[in-house]
Amino acid sequence: MQNTQQSSSLNPCILVIFGATGDLAGRKLYPALYNLAQDQLLPECFAVVAVGRKAKSNQDAQADIIESIKAFSRTEYTGSDEDLEFLKCFHYFQLDFYDSAGYAGLKKLLDGIDQQCQTEGNRVFFLAVAPEHFAPIALELKAHGMAHNQGSWQRVVIEKPFGHDLESAQKLNSVIRSTFAEEQIYRIDHYLGKEMVQNLMVLRFANTLFEPVWNNKYIDHVQITFAETVGVEGRGAYYEKAGALRDMVQNHMLQLLTLIAMEPPVDLATESIRDEKVKVLRSLKVNPENVVRGQYGPGVVDAQQVVAYNQEQRVAPDTNVETFVALKTYVENFRWAGVPFYMRTGKRMPKKYSEIVISFKKLPGVLYFRDEQLDPNLLVIRVQPDAGIFFKFNAKKPGTEHSIVPVSMDFSESSLAGFNTPEAYERLLFDVMRGESALFTRWDEVQYAWQFIDQIARHWHAANAPAVVYPAGSFGQAQADYLIRSDGREWHEY
Repeated sequence: MQNTQQSSSLNPCILVIFGATGDLAGRKLYPALYNLAQDQLLPECFAVVAVGRKAKSNQDAQADIIESIKAFSRTEYTGSDEDLEFLKCFHYFQLDFYDSAGYAGLKKLLDGIDQQCQTEGNRVFFLAVAPEHFAPIALELKAHGMAHNQGSWQRVVIEKPFGHDLESAQKLNSVIRSTFAEEQIYRIDHYLGKEMVQNLMVLRFANTLFEPVWNNKYIDHVQITFAETVGVEGRGAYYEKAGALRDMVQNHMLQLLTLIAMEPPVDLATESIRDEKVKVLRSLKVNPENVVRGQYGPGVVDAQQVVAYNQEQRVAPDTNVETFVALKTYVENFRWAGVPFYMRTGKRMPKKYSEIVISFKKLPGVLYFRDEQLDPNLLVIRVQPDAGIFFKFNAKKPGTEHSIVPVSMDFSESSLAGFNTPEAYERLLFDVMRGESALFTRWDEVQYAWQFIDQIARHWHAANAPAVVYPAGSFGQAQADYLIRSDGREWHEY
């Protein structure tokens, strides 16, 4: 199908979405593809094969896609001729992921689309499925000759979590690598596609204001907070296996930490950036005693009474799975020696936001500052919901008195006239199709992240200590506050 919304700079390809009737495809992937089409960022020759286990016609599948776009797209679906042409790119294929014979039919369909749409055998396989399906699908793709990478390219996109611990991640990687080479594997972390996360390196390395002071001589500590108001939202079965430590810290939070702490890469090539991120992960040190584990109880969130985690659907009543984690870690290298990195994440918090706080060291009490309570300079990088940068500094209060007050400069991306910030999956899908993997995690990043997480998980298992219950609608429990206050610091909330 010749797409009227197209980019001639991209190779022709077919995007094959496994799990096409799932929540991820409906909420994120279809709207992202629609917005890429609106911005003319899809290949000139392009098609989508939506693979699901439910029986559907192409017409029914396209109707569902329209509903997804209407509900979740940042741009409005109008039903124009261009929109209808976009929908013609979609084909639905029913498949049980464990039905080996069915993959022969999928291959036949893909080969037919190649002839019809001139997609030249190039494929992106997006595994928007539960983790237990990753390896079986990859093996079937290999067995049916759909990932040969000869005369054309095939890439696979794998959603988190990549394994449950280091051992399971190694086994999964071995299976995936038997089908795809490392450079064809795109382990996706959608947080890396967020606009302000992409802005981190620019903020650091393109401003003489920050890079010279981005070290332990001037920075007192760093805070990373990921707060969610929602509970497990029907994902109890998954969350019982994951918990906040594996669901959030192992990927999203550690990835942000690497971008904050990494050294300047020698260039902007993908592997140069990844090499510096890996150095940070190798340098991470944590005392498991400095990790707080919590689980939300009943409470009030957004003026609504909510149940405790152990009362959620598909959750064991006696569960000890954590929904809240706070920890202190150090990057033991020359730049960051002695600077604590505090991280916290939790569900059923009072508000939803993700932010990084760089807290600079306080000035000594000298000159006319001697009697002043000077606040430290703060650089706040807001990832969501209102992406932007907030810088807090001290200035004289207008008037005859010599009073010093904190003032701020605030930049919000949403304030840019005429700019509608792309969603993370738009950037990530575009990067996969053009073969750019800088925003995806390399295997050794996954490996060192799991080594960090496993030492905490082993300590919890050996200690057999229960997760401390905190009221839903709060920012965790007293242990998390003590973790930072015992160092003479406090959590910042903006």
